[in-house]
Amino acid sequence: MKNKSEGFTLIELVIALVIVGVLVAVAVPYYKNKVMETRRTDGKAILLEIMAAEERFFTINNTYTTNLVAGGLGMTDAGAGSVASESGYYLVSAAACGTGIGACVILTATAQGVQVSDGNLTLNSLGNKTPTSAW
Repeated sequence: MKNKSEGFTLIELVIALVIVGVLVAVAVPYYKNKVMETRRTDGKAILLEIMAAEERFFTINNTYTTNLVAGGLGMTDAGAGSVASESGYYLVSAAACGTGIGACVILTATAQGVQVSDGNLTLNSLGNKTPTSAW
């Protein structure tokens, strides 16, 4: 009589678990990076939206404004005169560039919550974007 065994051996199961473990170890950091990049679009979108409003304000008033809320651009105040991005991953504030508010404004999207490790984004009215690798 033949002793025919069915199923998997312990070695085969351990090898399968090691392969799955290696795949997970590679996939999880990649996934987290892609999620962070996706959240970054939330910051870029609000920066571009506010800069478009700043340009309209400049066309009418021949100067930019650091006031993003009532009396300035009329956006919704998220506290301390800043504006929150749609998903809340960034708070945007405005400041004058080195040449003065009449010539240049710089917008800073400060990362919030889980996005803090990705860092802040900036855009000025001269078209300079930082960090360049994030744009």
